Amino acid sequence: MADEEKVKDLPESMEHMEEDDDDVVTLLSANGEEVDFVEIAGIAYKGSFYAILQPVELLEGMDDDEALVFKVTRGKDGEDKFEIELDDSVIDAVFAEYNKLYEDAHNGNK
Repeated sequence: MADEEKVKDLPESMEHMEEDDDDVVTLLSANGEEVDFVEIAGIAYKGSFYAILQPVELLEGMDDDEALVFKVTRGKDGEDKFEIELDDSVIDAVFAEYNKLYEDAHNGNK
């Protein structure tokens, strides 16, 4: 029952984090190889939607506590398109929003 209460207190954009620990997204690398990521969160920022993804298997040059930010757009075929975000100011802002939502959810604030 305590888990149900935790989910109820989370902001809508983060509810899946408590409900489903295995939201796996498979993307193609620049080399055409499939890479699996776990979706950590979805964040709306300045009219765009971003996904914070962590690779299932550690990528070269990454620490196990790091994640990547991808801008998510809807393609012509109706499928979600994930484009890695390279702008440090956007990356920092997305992580700041995630941290704020996470802290608010775990402190009981809405």
